[in-house]
Amino acid sequence: MQLTNLLVLAGVASALPQMTADNLAAGPSGNEVQITGIAFAGSGCPAGSVSGQLSSDLTAITLLYASFVAQAGKGLSASDYRKNCQLNVKLKYPQGWQFSIFKADYRGYAQIPKGDTGTCKATYYFTGDSKQISSTLVLKGPFDDNYLKTDQFGVESTVWSPCGVEGLLNINSEVRLSPADSTRNALLTVDSTDLKFTQVHYLQWQKCNK
Repeated sequence: MQLTNLLVLAGVASALPQMTADNLAAGPSGNEVQITGIAFAGSGCPAGSVSGQLSSDLTAITLLYASFVAQAGKGLSASDYRKNCQLNVKLKYPQGWQFSIFKADYRGYAQIPKGDTGTCKATYYFTGDSKQISSTLVLKGPFDDNYLKTDQFGVESTVWSPCGVEGLLNINSEVRLSPADSTRNALLTVDSTDLKFTQVHYLQWQKCNK
């Protein structure tokens, strides 16, 4: 699967540190941190449909998707029931610091008939590290409303970026419908207004121990 690149990617290599309570910190000050690249591929994020922005206080990344919708109903095929996106994000940040995902909010809309289910799943990991964290939200019909999916991980289970390196964060997310009757209409999106998928990934920081 070919990844679509929005920005130029660059980085260096380093080692993972030991995490302790003493080296947790508020994070770098100033404007040292910025998104240096976003690459993506998948049925839920075709070319030109994803954008990203780092908050001014360096604590969150907002990712916007223009096309991330699962549908079921008469005339639709099984491939429409599931949409996914493999996203790669690179951040430029100072040597001696690292970040980790510890919370992610997914907002969307679902219209699911009785007997059907909708599933939202996300998996987070860094390139070169075998550790992964996944979370799943299952919506059972009848359901016709907006929803909020919040992923929150404790410090002890957090996946950390490589130390002092422009680490590549991978986010594999999907929305999936499981219809009991393929002729009934069902919908699972991530924005009820303009059908855009918005993810906010909060960052936390710690100093590196070599």
